[in-house]
Amino acid sequence: MAHIIVVGNEKGGSGKSTVSMHVSVALARMGLRVGAMDLDVRQLSFARYIENRANWTARSGLALPGPRYAGLPDAAGFDLPEGPQLADARMGAALEALAPDCDFIVIDCPGSHTRYSQFAHSVADTLITPINDSFIDFDLLARTDPETGKVLAPSIYSEMVWKARQVRAQAGLKPLNWVVLRNRMGTTAMHNKRKVGEALEELSRRIGFRLAPGFSERVIFRELFPKGLTLLDLADSGGESMTMSHVAARQELRELMLILELPDLAVSV
Repeated sequence: MAHIIVVGNEKGGSGKSTVSMHVSVALARMGLRVGAMDLDVRQLSFARYIENRANWTARSGLALPGPRYAGLPDAAGFDLPEGPQLADARMGAALEALAPDCDFIVIDCPGSHTRYSQFAHSVADTLITPINDSFIDFDLLARTDPETGKVLAPSIYSEMVWKARQVRAQAGLKPLNWVVLRNRMGTTAMHNKRKVGEALEELSRRIGFRLAPGFSERVIFRELFPKGLTLLDLADSGGESMTMSHVAARQELRELMLILELPDLAVSV
């Protein structure tokens, strides 16, 4: 069975599509068969990223490895009314179509709660939750005491992940591997960074996720999107000299792929 990687949270602007694309391409460059789905049916940033990649490689004549994208099947093909049953049927059909020909399936979720996102979390083998390194995004995971900073209770999103874990346990599946990424960690405001880090460490022990450094804030990520390229493609694509910032960013991606602890994977990106 394909190993399903879900990149999700319920907040926009945390780098989900960037993480989805880089993880997908990293796996594809290892010679693995990678499927991709984008459940943000309004923005479709991940789908656009993949489309840009196909268009650019066709124009340039380069053959760069990447994921195979599959959209949700047309709702008209199901004899079901609008609602949860139809959403589940469309998700199930899309996964069934991808899974036989894929080693991994990467699913990018919207920055809001939807039935599609709920379904994806329930079937995830690995869940990656990128958050910006601030207490604004920390609120996505838990409520805290404003005076002491102590964790009071998990958030609605964390409760959804907990329910997804229960569904997996009831189905006899392996436990969900949940990794929270601290994205866009700056070099300033060290006091705030330390406080966020301490709160995340406490929360990780309390609700059961692994904490990992994600991607730093870099202009290169925004520049790569129009061509559908990733950090791993720079040496092959030409026209973009590697800087120290690019090398550091590639190292962040290598470390992420190791931290994910994906099955049967010899990481070399």
